[in-house]
Amino acid sequence: MSNTQPPLGAPPSRASLLVTAPVESTRPKDAAFLDRLAEDLGAGPLNLPCFPDVVPRVRQAIADPDSTSDDIVRIAGTEPRLAARLLQTANSVVFNPSGVPFSELRSAVTRLGQHLVQSVTMAFALQQLRAEPSLRPVAKQLNALWEKSIAVASICQVLANRLRVPSDKVFLTGLLHGIGYFYVMVKAGERANEVELDQRFAHLAAARHPAFGRAIMEKWGFERVMCEAVGNQLQYERKPRRAADITDVVIAGVVLAESFLEGNGDLARCAGVNSFVSLGLSDDELAAILKHTEHSLSALREALGR
Repeated sequence: MSNTQPPLGAPPSRASLLVTAPVESTRPKDAAFLDRLAEDLGAGPLNLPCFPDVVPRVRQAIADPDSTSDDIVRIAGTEPRLAARLLQTANSVVFNPSGVPFSELRSAVTRLGQHLVQSVTMAFALQQLRAEPSLRPVAKQLNALWEKSIAVASICQVLANRLRVPSDKVFLTGLLHGIGYFYVMVKAGERANEVELDQRFAHLAAARHPAFGRAIMEKWGFERVMCEAVGNQLQYERKPRRAADITDVVIAGVVLAESFLEGNGDLARCAGVNSFVSLGLSDDELAAILKHTEHSLSALREALGR
């Protein structure tokens, strides 16, 4: 696949969404299903019927340079469950270590800042979809993705802090790293008669989801660097850089999260991933990050909602 990407704001080309998986794991009907999704996503607006309407409205307000925090508060306040979640997060030990309580939505939004408000809003949306009765055929996959997403976000935040770069933006990017997989599985759940929701389909979706994720984030108007990080998250052979960037952080965050969730902390899968060279972290430091993740995930789940 070519590394050429469409400019931010332009409709993603069909070619940019077509990523081949190992032949032995691919059924023609599965590949055809994902090809149709790619064509639909590349040609028209993002269509997620079960997605809460408040989410794109919050996103649009944040992206609008003329909007104010009052606009965000007004929009979030139209969805009481989201407003409650924002207050809950702003008062959590993870995002409010000082323990100073917030009782007003405006104060909570100000305390969290734009990127964390978006993180909470996206987490709220993902949880609403996980509970959607029509998506029960893919409930297992969506629940697993949620656990991985908060682990990746937590690890990305730690890596960002070590690099002394803005951690809120990196946290949000890590949380959204699997939005393409989420999109594919939601669509597959809606059309369960067109595909077999088994490991072979999940494998193909996992191989192709970064390109879908990048296209979705571009349609939502996220910053180019965030879109690129999501789209390039599987580029393990990416040329090492003198200074690590957000893509390196997301690549490392995903690999470390998989080590934590699937490999019992085994760092062997980090070998050969060039982003770890750019980050310059020792095995001991990586093990410490996983230990921190083990202790922080429970609090993060409570902050963002289970």
